Amino acid sequence: MLAVHFDRPGGPEVLHLKEVATPRPAEGEVLLKVAASALNRADLLQRQGHYALPPGASSILGLEASGHVAELGPGCQGHWKIGDSAMALLVGGGQAQYVTVPEDLLMPIPKGLTMLQAAAIPEAWLTAYQLLHLCGHVQAGDSVLIHAGSSGVGTAAIQLARKAGAIPLVTAGSKHKLQMTERLGAAAGFNYKEEDFAEATLKFTKGAGVNLILDCIGGSYWEKNVNCLALDGCWVLYGLMGGADISGPLLSKLLFKRGSLITSLLRPRDKKYKQMLVETFTEQILPHFSKEGPQRLLPVLDRVYPVAEIQAAHEYMEANKNTGKIVLELPQ
Repeated sequence: MLAVHFDRPGGPEVLHLKEVATPRPAEGEVLLKVAASALNRADLLQRQGHYALPPGASSILGLEASGHVAELGPGCQGHWKIGDSAMALLVGGGQAQYVTVPEDLLMPIPKGLTMLQAAAIPEAWLTAYQLLHLCGHVQAGDSVLIHAGSSGVGTAAIQLARKAGAIPLVTAGSKHKLQMTERLGAAAGFNYKEEDFAEATLKFTKGAGVNLILDCIGGSYWEKNVNCLALDGCWVLYGLMGGADISGPLLSKLLFKRGSLITSLLRPRDKKYKQMLVETFTEQILPHFSKEGPQRLLPVLDRVYPVAEIQAAHEYMEANKNTGKIVLELPQ
């Protein structure tokens, strides 16, 4: 099969397609013939040599995919049959023509969605759901500040926060990106390049601050995050795009707010946790991708690249140009 490959860490130029052995499904796994996969920040970090693979993970990039069940491994429980369309949460390996997946990490593709749209759901939407509900325990009426609001996780979090009855606020780096987030349901958006988002957040909340922050930036945002966090608020950190170093009285400021700092990553979680997450998401959220009306959930796609143009896809994400997900189409 063809798969995205790199021989050494580096820039997008190290990526190429390579013929490798097709994997075989182990106990309780299915083989998925991949129609599409989506790009995530973790793919860039892995290519750069900055992301240690979880034990047993494929070295092939790709944390989510859509396609058709091609083979059932031994011990499968009968949930899936050959030919079924499905989308999958992966620990790696999605940017290839075939990938093996534990059967309980597959989800049906919602009616009305294409394979390209489905590929943009698993990693981004499960991450957003986990951050809001399992880490942040979002409640109706909560105000939620979502950094990188136009990203895959950000666009999912806006819609899920609205569905939960919360009030999503976002940061983004351009007027175009902010306009798109407002169309998705953001109550307000702040251009971090042009204004102090903490001051703007406090103004919007009439000085109260936000109950929950979803933060993929990290170090460079710590002080502004704490400044605009409400009393007893929760700051959920899930990325370090702004660095890992902190200089200043973070703990005293957080203590004064009685704030919680929670960190979370989805990829290294164990299989049992991911099965629980997939099952809950499938039951509670997935039906809303098929419902017509203003409450319908939709993955936001920015660009679709043939997998042969993998270098261009990485360059586009690395330049922070995308609004929503970047999807890779695999040859059939």
